[in-house]
Amino acid sequence: MSEPELFTFPFMQNAFLGCFLVSLLAGSLGWLMLLRRQAFAAHALPHIGFSGAAAAVWLHLPPLTGMMTASMIGGLFMGQEKRGRGHPAQRDTMTGLILTASLGIGVWCLHEANEASSQATTLLFGDVLGLDRPTLGLLAGLVAICLAALALLWRPLLFISLSPSLAEAQGLSSARLGQLFLLLAALASAACAEIAGALLCFSLMIGPASASLKLGLSPLRGIICSVLGALLLSWGGLILSWYSNIPLPFWISLGGVGLYLLACIITRRR
Repeated sequence: MSEPELFTFPFMQNAFLGCFLVSLLAGSLGWLMLLRRQAFAAHALPHIGFSGAAAAVWLHLPPLTGMMTASMIGGLFMGQEKRGRGHPAQRDTMTGLILTASLGIGVWCLHEANEASSQATTLLFGDVLGLDRPTLGLLAGLVAICLAALALLWRPLLFISLSPSLAEAQGLSSARLGQLFLLLAALASAACAEIAGALLCFSLMIGPASASLKLGLSPLRGIICSVLGALLLSWGGLILSWYSNIPLPFWISLGGVGLYLLACIITRRR
């Protein structure tokens, strides 16, 4: 089938639009999460959201609503841990414990709903071709809220990420900003899970961002590069998935590694 015909199908148009919206979030927030050394949190949040989506399935509610709620609750708990100013390993331990408990709850909810075989596959691996207009509208609103909040927090968040001691001396609260940022990251991970699933949306958030940071770009250029990388992975993965009949998350995860390797090659040649 020729390439122009690919875009004539309504479900493919919805898929490309959904990937565009999610890439805006994944690229920008993923870059900041790596800058703040919160890669494990980026990995944990979508898995925590899985338990909320499973609970929503059990209660016959929209899975995206449950995923957002659980991710935000998990983000609040992980942000609260920052106030203790403990060793990073202790904070990672708290994140791991929250993740472990949430996964157990998610499996139990799917078991109670008796829909584990079909719903678990959708929640874990995504269903980009199943996006409809109402879901796209919800994603668009979610992206707008997150990007507007990120624009307001951008300068103090960047300041406290690059120089925490100096920022706190100027009166900025590291704990409060950390909590607000993790709430935004929770919403972003729930949105990304609609495209790549709870297991692999981590690839869409971290792959392009890691390549951008490896290139040593300025903050603004780095985020733009990260967003473009996420867009390349999602759109390119959709096209490759169409012609190869291989699921989209496979191409996203493989492409994320490829982008980082390309950034390493460019950095060495410099």
